[in-house]
Amino acid sequence: MKEKIIQKSTDLFLKLGFKSVTMDDIANEMAISKKTIYTHFKNKTALVKECTHNILHNITAGIDEICSHEQNPIEELFEIKKFVMGTIEAEQSSPQYQLQKYYPEIFEGIKESHFEKMMECTHTNLRRGIKNGVYRSNLDIDFIARLYFLGIHGIKDQKLFPIEKFSTEFLTEEYLEYHIRGIVTPEGFLTLTKFIKEHQTND
Repeated sequence: MKEKIIQKSTDLFLKLGFKSVTMDDIANEMAISKKTIYTHFKNKTALVKECTHNILHNITAGIDEICSHEQNPIEELFEIKKFVMGTIEAEQSSPQYQLQKYYPEIFEGIKESHFEKMMECTHTNLRRGIKNGVYRSNLDIDFIARLYFLGIHGIKDQKLFPIEKFSTEFLTEEYLEYHIRGIVTPEGFLTLTKFIKEHQTND
């Protein structure tokens, strides 16, 4: 039952937002009593914490799977972006914004775990890109990885990028292209251009 509650709650939180969904909503959706939920979670904060760790675990597993194929580093970044967008982005409710605003301690914990994982993946991607000749050889890998992480989180700031003006898809697409353009070699730029054209055609 605990796993079912986590799964249903996660779906609702991502669809409607962490603040918007109440314990009553979850109980009604599952056709169970609130008492049943409180048997497994002492309060909503505890449930939110479990759900966010579950989301992070699923995303990490998905990214590991993509990285295990060791494909072209540029294509790998687009695949990761596509996977993450499909997993957690719910533009109409902006769950991450609500998490940061109403559950700051949980948000900071998730951000720290995300930072560690992203550093690992980005370092590997950059090293492979340099080795393959698609990224510039003079890059400071640690600096670029930290800058990339900063941007990924920065574009989620709705004070800087109000959702009414900038869609989540636009921000993610444009930032990724901006990042790659700044680190590619001439050969890498050709790969990027080719991939963007194919990507647009497929869309």
